[in-house]
Amino acid sequence: MSTLPFPASVYAARLDRAASLAADAGLDAIIVGPGPDLQYLVGVEGDTIERLTALVLGPGLAPTIIVPRMELAKVRTTAVGELGLAVSDWVDGENPYDLVAAALGTVTRVGVSDTLPALHVIPLAERIGVRVELATPVLRESRMIKDAAEIAELRKAGAAIDAVHRRVPEWLHAGRTEREVAADIAEAIVAEGHRTVEFVIVGSGPNGAAPHHEVSDRMIDDGDIVVVDIGGAVPSGYNSDSTRTYVVGTPDSDAAERIAVLVRAQQAAVDAARPGATAEEVDAAARQVLADAGLGEAFLHRTGHGIGVSVHEEPYIAPGNDLVLREGMAFSIEPGIYFAGEWGARIEDIVVVTADGCERLNVAPHDLRAV
Repeated sequence: MSTLPFPASVYAARLDRAASLAADAGLDAIIVGPGPDLQYLVGVEGDTIERLTALVLGPGLAPTIIVPRMELAKVRTTAVGELGLAVSDWVDGENPYDLVAAALGTVTRVGVSDTLPALHVIPLAERIGVRVELATPVLRESRMIKDAAEIAELRKAGAAIDAVHRRVPEWLHAGRTEREVAADIAEAIVAEGHRTVEFVIVGSGPNGAAPHHEVSDRMIDDGDIVVVDIGGAVPSGYNSDSTRTYVVGTPDSDAAERIAVLVRAQQAAVDAARPGATAEEVDAAARQVLADAGLGEAFLHRTGHGIGVSVHEEPYIAPGNDLVLREGMAFSIEPGIYFAGEWGARIEDIVVVTADGCERLNVAPHDLRAV
């Protein structure tokens, strides 16, 4: 029985495009190990283990997956089975790199996915006798432009995480710990339509000044500003990611004014996201609003990251990235301000570039919300 979230024809088109992009890059073949690229191309999920699983494809090659026999039944429920792709299975004691070499034939330039570890890359390169290189540019280009089905899944994920944010006031109260609040949020992420919880950040008071603080046993107090950054994967494997900033009780007036500037900065970046703009121009739009208000030094990170079957992927909305945005790109817009030892704030939405601007996939209120 197939477990695919999309029709098999979608995966066939992805394989063809990846092979074509490999040819454009001058690669004879690419080898894709477990991870988001393999999930995207054929629907095979899971992480790299000591037993090799790898998809071999390229211009003029029949896509072939090399897989441990103990994993064969699971792999056949994916696009591998739906499309009738060639399979070379192996058991312990056999050399899987021989199977990769057979699938490749004669090659001079081979790319590998960036999730394939040295554990496999080194013996593989020795076996095929050519220097391997990263296939990241090929695979990045394959995944960076979302099709209509992918965008629909990202919309579902956005709506599901918005529903969780609307419920945060149920749990965020003085006298509770960050860990207790996070446990309630994690349960709600699943209840509201996700299959997995990818992360829950509850940063209260001074903990909110660390952008990647997760949770702690700190007791939330009256007046605390609290950063809540949450996300998960919906059943198709596509991810949500959204941040809102809350205050327990009445906020300090200076903090409220600074967060109002942050909301304007986030909106400025959303307004700047359109085909033909560069990633760095979107980043600069948010950064300029904060700098004009004297808050530029408080913004410690890039403005955003791409999202899809990975929470973080291309394109990265950051200074110095001159990548030109195209219709179908999906990414976060999440400027933040952080004051060490005091508090932090961040506002984050996922957007998708449209023909003449962008579509915001998160619509939960953006202003500082008192609970």
